[in-house]
Amino acid sequence: MEVSRDPGGTVRVDRFVVAVDCGQVVNLSGAEAQVQGGVLDGLSAALHGEITVEQGRVRQRNFDGYPLLRLREAPPVEVHFVSSAAPPSGLGEPPLPPVAPALANAIFALTGTRLRRLPLDSALKELSRG
Repeated sequence: MEVSRDPGGTVRVDRFVVAVDCGQVVNLSGAEAQVQGGVLDGLSAALHGEITVEQGRVRQRNFDGYPLLRLREAPPVEVHFVSSAAPPSGLGEPPLPPVAPALANAIFALTGTRLRRLPLDSALKELSRG
C-alpha cells in the first residue's frame, strides 16, 4: 500500500498492490473485480467502520451514520495473480483481512506513528493536525 501526505498534511491512500495465490484463475476480469472489491471494502472498514451501541441499541441506523468509502478516497488497486496449476479456490474474502494492517504499516512508514485502533479515520485527522 502506498500512502502520502498532501501539502495540508492530510494522509491519503495512493495505491494498493495485491498479489493473490488462488489456484487457477477461471475468469480473469471477474477475479480481478472480486479482489478490487475486497480491498476497497477492507479500506472502507479500516477507515470508517465504527459501530457504537448506546443503551443497548446500535447508533448507526443508516449510511449517514456509517459512511462507506467515497469514490474520491478509493485508490487504484493493482492485482497480480500467482501462476498456478492448483484447482481454483475461493476468492471472495481473502483480499479483505490484510487491508487494515497494510494501511497501518504504510502510515507508520510515512509518519513514524503506530495506529492501533480501528477505524483509523479519527487518528488520521489527528495526524493531519500535528
